Amino acid sequence: MSDLVAHLVAERGDFLLDIELECRPGEVVALLGRNGAGKSTALAALAGLLPLTGGRIAVGDAILDDPGSDRFLDASHRSIGVVFQSYLLFPHLSVLANVAFGLRARGRSRGDSQRIALDWLRRVGLEDRAKARPSALSGGMAQRVALARALAPEPELLLLDEPLAALDAEIRDSVRSELAIRLREHTGCAVLVTHDPVDAEVLADRILVLDHGRIVQSGTVDELRRDPISAYVAALFPAE
Repeated sequence: MSDLVAHLVAERGDFLLDIELECRPGEVVALLGRNGAGKSTALAALAGLLPLTGGRIAVGDAILDDPGSDRFLDASHRSIGVVFQSYLLFPHLSVLANVAFGLRARGRSRGDSQRIALDWLRRVGLEDRAKARPSALSGGMAQRVALARALAPEPELLLLDEPLAALDAEIRDSVRSELAIRLREHTGCAVLVTHDPVDAEVLADRILVLDHGRIVQSGTVDELRRDPISAYVAALFPAE
């Protein structure tokens, strides 16, 4: 596994994102901010869904996007796993086939893919739901399946787009705890996009606070709480 080193310059209409981001293998970095701060734009650029207009994205020696040298790898050619807010499971496939999908797409045999997928379902406590369709799952179960699907191929870069936002309050804590365990096991880089400071505090090693397409402060939770740069950051992490 390799470091992620990125300078993200991207445009969406009148909005301009310009941030620098680094992530070490085994580290979770959170992008935290209000709606419209640039979090989703950053995630789309990292995922290969939005080409950069400037800057560069590299994972180790692999250049994923570099407008200066006309280099761009689309999402299908990047070693990434993505967990979306709305799960995006394939409704016509079983739970097992959903988790195995990314493995098959990367050339693993059917037998290996099913074996690895079943192991991941066991890890997230859903082995007994392997034959079920996604429509038979609760929201918390569906998000755990989406997490297993993203992690099963052992991606170098894991991207999490508000992974707990769609869950009811009564199950959010349990899924957050499950997610924290799986992120600690992940040996690649992980970037979490969230508007919730609790998610950032529990799941991330380091937090980048975004506002209007720029990083206004970065650090650990303790650093942000001890020395907030603004009233906004202070409100995110009030003194204990």
